[in-house]
Amino acid sequence: MATMRVAQVPQPNGPLELVEREIPQPSAGQVRIKVQACGVCHSDSVTKQGLFPNIQYPRVPGHEVIGSVDAIGSGVAGWSAGQRVGVGWHGGNCGYCDACRRGDAFACETETLMTGVTSDGGYAEYMIAPATALARVPDDLSSVEAAPLMCAGITTFNALRNSGARPGEVVAVLGLGGLGHLGVQFAAKMGFKTIAIARGQDKAPLARQLGAHHYIDSRAEDPAAALQKFGGAKVILATATSGAAMDAVQGGLAVRGTLLIVGVPESLNIAPQLLIFGSRSITGWYSGTSIDSQQTLAFSALTGVRSMNEVYPLARAAEAYDRMMSGEARFRVVLTMEG
Repeated sequence: MATMRVAQVPQPNGPLELVEREIPQPSAGQVRIKVQACGVCHSDSVTKQGLFPNIQYPRVPGHEVIGSVDAIGSGVAGWSAGQRVGVGWHGGNCGYCDACRRGDAFACETETLMTGVTSDGGYAEYMIAPATALARVPDDLSSVEAAPLMCAGITTFNALRNSGARPGEVVAVLGLGGLGHLGVQFAAKMGFKTIAIARGQDKAPLARQLGAHHYIDSRAEDPAAALQKFGGAKVILATATSGAAMDAVQGGLAVRGTLLIVGVPESLNIAPQLLIFGSRSITGWYSGTSIDSQQTLAFSALTGVRSMNEVYPLARAAEAYDRMMSGEARFRVVLTMEG
């Protein structure tokens, strides 16, 4: 019996444990992926802590997966052994119900798979995925570079390209962490007048390195007032998880501007008058489907958007997860299957 190593969660709030499992076989409509790299995302806490109903344990987390097609189940067309593929948070859905046809995956009437939550993910040497969940990976991206784009990348890319902002308009990115450092790059490459907002002048060189045209130190000045000097922001992409930081920038929105939330704050204070007298709005965004992932990867390869990563071997998955959850990882954490 051929076996593989996986880092699994045995029960809610249980430890990440490295174990041997039998290498799985793909069923109809599925492929087996030989995993090359998998990002460690804060959303993996959903599985680790049992925050989603009806998770079946033991469960292998990981939804920022890059690998190669290793085996193909019956009824799968368009994919061949050896192709590099990515799998993100959205692991596929029925494709037939009304919700799927209108693109509302989370309202799917049959089943929406969530990689690493309702199905085993990429903290493993091999994994199974529906063919509908696969995204093609450009040759120009290494597996480590591509992995975080399957969640952090698609979330910021998709949010910005669907925000309604047009090239030349002011787009601010709040936070320069795991999501924000990608958001700044995407915003600049999309042609927006990009303003990065973070705490401390020490982050100014990084902001400009990532492509920001201007930097606002929220410690040194009122970020809302600073944004209004530029005429206000059409979009503020809020990647930080601080509700207070989001509260502080709301006044920086232009008329009909949008505070676009992708980081999850503990709470948020909304100023109704600000929204009403200016037709401003506050909205959120989650990741996307496999075609969105594929387009994120293609755009990143074409324009030079790259994630900054700390890399750990699979055997140190527990350490990598703790590093990510501590907030001490400067940007993204990625597992490789070597070692």
